[in-house]
Amino acid sequence: MHFEAKPPGTEAATETVVRLVTKIADVPADAWDALAGDSPFVQHAFLHALEASECVGARIGWEPVHLVLFRSGRLDAAMPLYVKHHSWGEFVFDWAWADAYRRHGLAYYPKLVCCVPFSPVPGPRLLAKNDADRAALIEAALQLTQELGFSSLHILFPTESDHAALNATPLLHRSGFQFHWHNAAYASFDDFLAAMTHDKRKKIRQERKKLNTLGVTFRWVEGAQSTDADWDHFYRCYTDTYARHRSEPHLNRAFFSTLRETMPDNLLLIIADKDGKPTACSFCIKGEQRLYGRHWGTLEYVPGLHFETCYQQGIEYAIAHGLKIFEGGAQGEHKLARGLVPTATHSWHWLENAEFREAVDRFLERETDAIAHHMDEMKDPFRREAGISRP
Repeated sequence: MHFEAKPPGTEAATETVVRLVTKIADVPADAWDALAGDSPFVQHAFLHALEASECVGARIGWEPVHLVLFRSGRLDAAMPLYVKHHSWGEFVFDWAWADAYRRHGLAYYPKLVCCVPFSPVPGPRLLAKNDADRAALIEAALQLTQELGFSSLHILFPTESDHAALNATPLLHRSGFQFHWHNAAYASFDDFLAAMTHDKRKKIRQERKKLNTLGVTFRWVEGAQSTDADWDHFYRCYTDTYARHRSEPHLNRAFFSTLRETMPDNLLLIIADKDGKPTACSFCIKGEQRLYGRHWGTLEYVPGLHFETCYQQGIEYAIAHGLKIFEGGAQGEHKLARGLVPTATHSWHWLENAEFREAVDRFLERETDAIAHHMDEMKDPFRREAGISRP
């Protein structure tokens, strides 16, 4: 495997080559999207918005080094890849590994990470039409890790299409879980509530009634129909959430403006009005079959508003629009009470240092058993007779 510095599209007629691309704008959008499937987070427009708005870049510690495989001048495979100088914004936590390296006088950063920045969303990571090309991408990423002298390679939140190729490599598998809601062909939100246990159904109905009494109403604003005022309101809410936690937001206003221009059909704002005045907002991204809850914020504390804006409204929207899954984001066992159930996630890791690789391998075996046990212990939010099964 070798890397070329020539611009994509300059290959010889019969040549197969893997290139390193530092700007996704240099890759034809239609060719990239033909490999990306229906996940909006690995679409060319989403990744380009991150780069164009400078939410990622060398200054941020997210340096794009995407791998692209060209065959006979045609893009046949691609891998969103970043040089990382920290572990922020990944949501597969390896801080303990970095600390262990530091305590032994070794450098854990920089490292290579294949993921979608700031987005703990499962989806394809090895963008290819067959396992042979996926394997070629993995081989190229491992070679790049070695050539650059980096500590490690990490592939975060890949889905089933990538697993066979990853299973055939020496990379270490790590298990995790998130909470997702699954549409059991519900006819309405009340139909969904009827499938839940009595206590959880009662609590949600009480919360909704209290919000209505307080004058709270909701609007579903599609990206194509959204206004500057809608996005200004969302961004105020979004930045306020970070300010309350004394941190800075990862995404700037330009990023959301770019998304609105380039992929409006994938965007949804759920706006909460109190007495007719915008008060809170959640930002969601839509795929063909999934709704992804991403960010939220509120300008006024109202009991129950977070759960309704972030989860129940998203579920109701998914039912109304025939979407199969609502992903509520990373972490949060409180989501069980809202009808979201534990769903397995995966990541794959390669550490160049053999001793640390063996130690992490042993750790992952114990962690995987503990996670499986924890998932089994979580109380099912649905009635047994409803026939809801955990994925």
